Amino acid sequence: MSEPERDPILTVTDLVRTYRTGKVEVHALRGVSFSVGRGELVVLKGRSGSGKTTLLNLIGGLDTPTSGSVLLDGHEVTSLDEDGLIRLRRQTISFVFQSHGLIPVLSAAENVEVPLRLARTASAERDKRVETLLALVGLADHARQRPYELSGGQRQRVAIARALASRPRLLLADEPTGQLDSETSRAIMPLLRAVIAAEGVTVLVATHDPIVIEHADRLLAITDGAVTEEPLPARA
Repeated sequence: MSEPERDPILTVTDLVRTYRTGKVEVHALRGVSFSVGRGELVVLKGRSGSGKTTLLNLIGGLDTPTSGSVLLDGHEVTSLDEDGLIRLRRQTISFVFQSHGLIPVLSAAENVEVPLRLARTASAERDKRVETLLALVGLADHARQRPYELSGGQRQRVAIARALASRPRLLLADEPTGQLDSETSRAIMPLLRAVIAAEGVTVLVATHDPIVIEHADRLLAITDGAVTEEPLPARA
């Protein structure tokens, strides 16, 4: 018996992104359409240059499509002004990148705290939220350490905790295991599963890492700017 379809948090319809370099047009996305259900972990697989990052940037309001629609939690992203996009990125959506992007002079706890300070969250609430998130990613004992004192996998865990600080509904992860060895990659994916269970967040991961693909609820493939759904690989 198949699982019932989940209420979509994200619906992408006929999304096109064309860049012009001189007289040459580059078709980064060619009429992409798909949806992501709430609480899903969806993997978008594709080689470098296939359009993965372009698609995530459009969903997150970091770029503007040539045409098409991005409906995210009831908001039409493509029609939001700059203030609306800022609110979207603070309240609804968050990012994890291949490079963790932590602030070197801040401790793990202070890095996680940054979005909460930007949101002017009260001090006691900030402290509690940071403590909860570092425990969730298995770094409760590393709160005072700075990024250079942490391993690559630990730094990425801090980045995930920071991305969750503002309680986003959708987490976009762009090659989150790209700089990690296979053993560390295998540890990151159960962590994302735990995040979905604990935080109720939906996760869309762009990657070409087969270890990540093993953990997907659904698998989308992007090739030359076009997206198709593929069957999940057999699990051992």
